[in-house]
Amino acid sequence: MKLWAAAMQQLSAILLLWLILTLPVAAQQAFVIEDIRVEGLQRISAGTVFSYLPVGVGSTLEPEEVPEVIRALFQTGFFTDVSLSRDDRVLVVQVVERPAIAEITLSGNRDISSDDLRRGLREIGLAEGEVFDRALLERVEQELLRQYFNRARYAVRIDTRTRNLPRNRVAIDIEISEGAAARIRQINIVGNQAFSDRELLQGFNLRTPGWFTFFTKADQYSREKLTGDLEALNSFYLDRGYLQFNVDSAQVSISPDKRDVYITINVTEGEPYRVGSVELAGDLLIPEVELRELLTIEPSQIFSRTALSETTEALAERLGREGYVFANINPVPDIDETAQQVAVTFVIDPGQRVYVRRINFSGNIKTRDEVLRREMRQTEGSLISSADVQRSRERLQRLEYLASVSIESEPVPGTADQVDLNVTVEERPSGSVTFGVGFGQTEGLLLNFGVQQSNFMGTGNEFNVAFNNSSADTRYAISYNNPFYTADGVSRGFRLNYEETDAVELNRADYAIDRLDGQVFYGFPLSETDTLRVGIGAEDLRLKTTLNSPDEIIGFLDREGRDFTNVTFTASLARDNRNRIIFPDRGSLNRVSLDATLPGSDIEFYRLNLRHQSFYPLTDNLTGTIRGTLGYGDGYGGTDALPFWERFFAGGLRTVRGFRTNTLGPRFANSDPAGGDVLVAGGVDVLAPIPFLEDSSGFRIGAFFDVGNVYASPRDFSVDELRYSVGVSFQWLSPLGPLIFSLAEPLNDTAGDNTQSFQFSFGIPF
Repeated sequence: MKLWAAAMQQLSAILLLWLILTLPVAAQQAFVIEDIRVEGLQRISAGTVFSYLPVGVGSTLEPEEVPEVIRALFQTGFFTDVSLSRDDRVLVVQVVERPAIAEITLSGNRDISSDDLRRGLREIGLAEGEVFDRALLERVEQELLRQYFNRARYAVRIDTRTRNLPRNRVAIDIEISEGAAARIRQINIVGNQAFSDRELLQGFNLRTPGWFTFFTKADQYSREKLTGDLEALNSFYLDRGYLQFNVDSAQVSISPDKRDVYITINVTEGEPYRVGSVELAGDLLIPEVELRELLTIEPSQIFSRTALSETTEALAERLGREGYVFANINPVPDIDETAQQVAVTFVIDPGQRVYVRRINFSGNIKTRDEVLRREMRQTEGSLISSADVQRSRERLQRLEYLASVSIESEPVPGTADQVDLNVTVEERPSGSVTFGVGFGQTEGLLLNFGVQQSNFMGTGNEFNVAFNNSSADTRYAISYNNPFYTADGVSRGFRLNYEETDAVELNRADYAIDRLDGQVFYGFPLSETDTLRVGIGAEDLRLKTTLNSPDEIIGFLDREGRDFTNVTFTASLARDNRNRIIFPDRGSLNRVSLDATLPGSDIEFYRLNLRHQSFYPLTDNLTGTIRGTLGYGDGYGGTDALPFWERFFAGGLRTVRGFRTNTLGPRFANSDPAGGDVLVAGGVDVLAPIPFLEDSSGFRIGAFFDVGNVYASPRDFSVDELRYSVGVSFQWLSPLGPLIFSLAEPLNDTAGDNTQSFQFSFGIPF
């Protein structure tokens, strides 16, 4: 290699000498350049050439500077030949341009789109309009091979040809024969004794062919995935105390036909270690007893790297709540190989307490700063608290008109104990005029029109006007809410609503009701997660019956009348610590609510509801949900029973799937569903995003178990009357509205139950 480099240097020197000697004799004499003329240009402008020349008009060109001028033009990559000559005092630059790439055609590619391939080629300098360099062709093939190898297509063939075109242009034709994607036929782990291959491979992303690998492509080998799997394997052993574990080698072999991949991983397990002692050292600042309550790693238990990391984070977070956000928690392990124990000492260096000088907002084009600032739980001029910063981020993320939120701390120059918080938000459209079409098996065709503004004039106030029409009801509504009517977060709003409902279309008895109602409501924050809401209003009801209406309904209306004017009262107490409103994966929602008419109303009744939902992350992708609803209502004063139109109903997508909507429970004498004073419903769901979609944030598939029923009165409650069902579900938050499917199998339906295995709705909220 050294001889080759020396030979190339000598050749370069000879070439430069030849260039100098072949110049006209006049050009080998120094002269003052009065003008410069460029000859041979086709596409490149003379100004471009002038910008690269190391000499200009008025400068003196010395003979020894000629090689430097030629070299400067060659280095632009625009030319295949450059020569200099002299015409009196004019420097003549003669060039031969490299051809330009006029077009690039790709054929035969199916697995990778042409846009993706062109993007990769553009990164190495091959694109239409660029100067063509034949040396790039080899790099082109290497780049395309790299892209296909990343998709396990090892049998790919690339054929590259060029065509000369007029005006010094070329066309590049790239023909691709992709071949079949190689599949991982076997993954062998050698050297493992404590755990089986099956246990270890559960944490791998790479898989042998199976039911879902057609969609997930997990059976296609890639070096990046294997590296991640080896790290997961290392973490698996370290979390179980195998501190001496080591991946000795990972071998990948491909079959001769390049269709099958075999992976062999050689490991050394070693022996498991236990935790000896756990100590705290350094400047604790916080009572040791309190810090020890945060330890998730304890003596005598199997050593776990994850538990070590969790303890470190918990200690840092606790110090961060006191303003020591830059605290350094250093876990120091002391390994005793003879006793196979690890003594762990957490050395705490809290650093300095840090204050927040200023909170800066950016990205809020429409939303006013004060709207965002009122959600902040971290304030200016106070000690920074990691808990307050995190809570501030969560509160901002729950605002409907913000798509994303990030909070970064920036040290204040010249100080060691102050930071600025830079809050960057991305707004989403907060206002819309919508027209939609939906369909539900119960509601039928649903038409809706609405004007929605969740951030009215950038104030964070909500304003909505809506019209909904279906075979079951017609509704007109207008509402307004100010979430910060007072500076401490008391909200105030109003709503006005008119609705015409045909109950028989909702699988209830044959009657109709027209309702005009309005309400003013307030919300009182009791804590970060607890909210009390109260509202008072009035309603006007008109009931209509037909010849098919049950005698019980006709008798009730004959006694009480058909037109009612009531003063309404609502109240609810909710505790909501879900991490998201749509598709949460942790936290819970608990709400108790009361709907009633006040004494003196034409109809006096009340309804109590208790609702619970809990969300648990089972794995990175699976979420478990436990839910339950209890409802009870009754009349009071001059009304001896809960009005039939206010009763609870069960069955359908929102209670017990697999049974027709609103058909469970007591019935009138004519067999129409009557509803009841008591509702019991609940269930368990396991939800997951769709695995083979790149962005499945708006999709959920799941399996469920539902239970529930309604009862005429509390004394009629019987566990034997509960109905059960199991099934699968699909939910999609589509641009036109929520789409819900369920396929359920009733487990204990009896004669008289109306079952319905397949149920769906479109355009109706979750």
